[in-house]
Amino acid sequence: MAIAKAERLMNLALCLLGTRRPLSKRELRDSIEAYVETFRPGNGGAGSDDSFNRMFERDKDDLRELGLVIETVESLDGEIGYLARRDSNRLPPITLDAEEAAALGLAAKVWQQARLAGAASGALQKLRAAGLPEDVDPYEAHGALEPRIPVHEAAFEPLMLACRDRRPVMFDYRKATAAHPEPRDVEPWALECWRGHWYLAGFDRDRGAERVFRLSRITGRVRSRGANFTVPVPDVVTVRETVASWAGETADRSALIRLRTDAGYPLRAKATAVRELGDGWDELEIPYGHGLDAWLVEFGPDVVVLDPAELRADVMDRLRAVAKG
Repeated sequence: MAIAKAERLMNLALCLLGTRRPLSKRELRDSIEAYVETFRPGNGGAGSDDSFNRMFERDKDDLRELGLVIETVESLDGEIGYLARRDSNRLPPITLDAEEAAALGLAAKVWQQARLAGAASGALQKLRAAGLPEDVDPYEAHGALEPRIPVHEAAFEPLMLACRDRRPVMFDYRKATAAHPEPRDVEPWALECWRGHWYLAGFDRDRGAERVFRLSRITGRVRSRGANFTVPVPDVVTVRETVASWAGETADRSALIRLRTDAGYPLRAKATAVRELGDGWDELEIPYGHGLDAWLVEFGPDVVVLDPAELRADVMDRLRAVAKG
């Protein structure tokens, strides 16, 4: 008789919580009765490694969806092991007032993706079990508000899971000024939506420094790695502040550009002064900070930098690099 899935998950959770060292898939397969019974040799072909790996990955994902924090650890010989530390899975008593519950309910309504919607709903159910007052409906307190944060990038979900599980990733990334993508080896820290675009903040191993990546510029598949993080994750990851800095948001001076009429509306929104030049061109004064050259290049022939000279030179260098491919 097949062992029920709930019992199998419970046994796996107890095994991961009870171990003091990471356990490999092979050890878990030999230790948990449900796996031993299902994948014993001669069991109608069900004993294949591929079948076990698929079941184990599903079980592991199900436990994580239920809130169990499972760590992935690579040993010195390269073998991957798993464990659930008790201190990482122990929560203090939770008490929420009506306003706090309403804020959580509003946050849960943000997500449109099925996977995130299920996780948010499950989180609210856990709060109910932890003592959320029965007379508080977190979904109805602000029923007139219908927030939406759409996600169109295929890289979002694997990066979200990698941030949660603290797993390094590799992906191909095309910079705004490059014609072709380049491989990146990143320890992901946090995802954040800023001005309608999703960004990933993390540690770029090849460059040895913190970097922020726009998800829409990630090409191909995001590949997870079994290695551990090499740099501690900051207590506060300031994605917006970092992106704003690179986009010239923290400007301390001004630049003068010429812009085609009816083009470059994001630039016009930031302009402190606009003057019509005629012949289809306008002159704009815009804040100038770090990263403005990369932003201006995105507008191609619609923008001409007039001043300062160093900004004009930086934009020209980037355009030449793109032209060379």
